[in-house]
Amino acid sequence: MHKLKVFQQSNIEHLHQIINDYPFSTLMVSTESGIEVDHLPMILTIDDGVVCLQGHIAKANPLAKLVNDETKATIIFHGPNCYISPNYYPTKKENGKAVPTWNYIVVHVTGAIKCIHDNDWKLDFLNRLTDKHESNSDEPWSISDAPQEYIEKMLPAIVGLEVQIESIEGKWKVSQDKPEINQQGVVEGLQAVGHSEMQAWVQKFIVSG
Repeated sequence: MHKLKVFQQSNIEHLHQIINDYPFSTLMVSTESGIEVDHLPMILTIDDGVVCLQGHIAKANPLAKLVNDETKATIIFHGPNCYISPNYYPTKKENGKAVPTWNYIVVHVTGAIKCIHDNDWKLDFLNRLTDKHESNSDEPWSISDAPQEYIEKMLPAIVGLEVQIESIEGKWKVSQDKPEINQQGVVEGLQAVGHSEMQAWVQKFIVSG
């Protein structure tokens, strides 16, 4: 990842928050067969100071047969992102010196990945995953809502994944490199097109620096 100091994010709490808020990840693994890429929701877990990412894939997924305990993985979490038009910059009207760009927030995690076949582990993980994503529902669905024999039959069809985090880095590209007048212009431009999520991030950096 291209690392300009102005965009670097190393605050662990902020990095973990993006993972929690945007859990659908891109998983990349280098195997003897080449680069394998997959997409899955993951959960950040911290147990006795050990920080892990946990997820699951179908047992039929070729990745389940290619991974061993020494396999390294890179996992990418994409936060909000959007196009930034030069027309948002007031200085563009003065001198025309502006080009389009893209604002985005991203977190990269690397670590050793292992497959887990234990049904108790998988059931516990699925309960936590479901509880997390059903938490805003008026009537949250629970795994216990399904027949027990049905769940027991489904569990062998998946493989748990766990990645112990060895490194984590983030990039917050939210117009910090622009003069304040252009940052304000970006806020107004994003408000006009209805991109409130990135608008809030740019406003946050105008205030906090």
